[in-house]
Amino acid sequence: MFLDVLIRRNPDFIEAAMSLHQAGYIPANAYVIDLDAVERNARLFQAEASGLGLKTFAMTKQVGRHSGFCNAVRRGGIDRAVAVDMACAIACDRAGLKIGHLGHLVQVPRGEAAFAASELTPDYWTVFSDIKAQEAASASASAGRRQNLLARIQTEGDTFYRGHEGGFAADEIVAVAERLDALAGAAFAGITTFPALLFDPETGKVRPTPNLATLERAANALARTGRTGIEINAPGTTSSTVLKSLAEAGATQCEPGNGLHGTTPLHAVEDLPEDPAVLYLSEVSHQHGGKAYCYGGGLYIDPVFPKYQVKALVSSEPTSSHADLADVEIPDYSAIDYYAMIDATQPRSPREGDTVVFGFRGQAFVTRAMVVGISGVSTGKPCVTTVENGFRDPVSWPGAKVQ
Repeated sequence: MFLDVLIRRNPDFIEAAMSLHQAGYIPANAYVIDLDAVERNARLFQAEASGLGLKTFAMTKQVGRHSGFCNAVRRGGIDRAVAVDMACAIACDRAGLKIGHLGHLVQVPRGEAAFAASELTPDYWTVFSDIKAQEAASASASAGRRQNLLARIQTEGDTFYRGHEGGFAADEIVAVAERLDALAGAAFAGITTFPALLFDPETGKVRPTPNLATLERAANALARTGRTGIEINAPGTTSSTVLKSLAEAGATQCEPGNGLHGTTPLHAVEDLPEDPAVLYLSEVSHQHGGKAYCYGGGLYIDPVFPKYQVKALVSSEPTSSHADLADVEIPDYSAIDYYAMIDATQPRSPREGDTVVFGFRGQAFVTRAMVVGISGVSTGKPCVTTVENGFRDPVSWPGAKVQ
């Protein structure tokens, strides 16, 4: 879905990645990031968010917490991250992004709370229960801190991805806030949910979920008790174009992830301010039965759209031409993606060693793909910065060339 947008809006990036792969600087099975575009995207996003009074925390998991990505986001004016889990928090912290939000979506394990409180010192820490609140508070008290806690809330009819459920009962939020305030080492700071916004494939628009109304009702209940300065964290499908609606609904915090590299679902159907800035690169391995097999490892295509015909650019030369597109069969999610299968029956039959470029909404942190940063696309002098794994560790890739 995103390859057409990449071809149309960032062809120089595609051709730079293909050229660098053919020259031996980028491995097959790699998410590749246009760091110049990320910096531009972060700058325009932060300008819009600041104008609306929104705090911005960057989500980095989709591109493997890559250090170059984190640095580009910082140069664009966003200096804080939201960490999906502890691995994410540690990677972002080491890359120089302050941890703005920890514990949501994944709660902090009990044995790691002390490290989170003393070493990561997050601005906000989300808890789903009194027990997790006590763990965060105790760890923070031991570290000599008073931690701002966000209560994850939910009620009947709210929308959750399966496996994401949990949180305090929204209609008990006043009592919850009092209990969190009573903990030594903690203070109630506000409320959160996920997702607050979702893309509707039928209308092609981003719509609020029932969760956003749940946040509004809870905030109003807290305000009636005299509480002020309530933080409202409302993540989900966040591009710069949805910020006004979030602010109007009372949100005080936003958390762009795919928006920073131009791959929210809305980016696939509308031209938004953010440029597409990520692709997945592979290489043809071998031929069999009318198919050209290319290396997998990172072919997790985030299923935000109904199934569609996946295509890829396949060539031994840098190209962004539609003439070099081929249909691709991706292994079912129940299978390990050792390879994807490219249609090799067309006149331009793929050859072993050809570069293969996909454009899809990925989740690099759940794959075994490498993550590669490219700088200099905007100046016509592209070069690889680092090759890393999904935990932002440098990879000792045996075929690597140094520019």
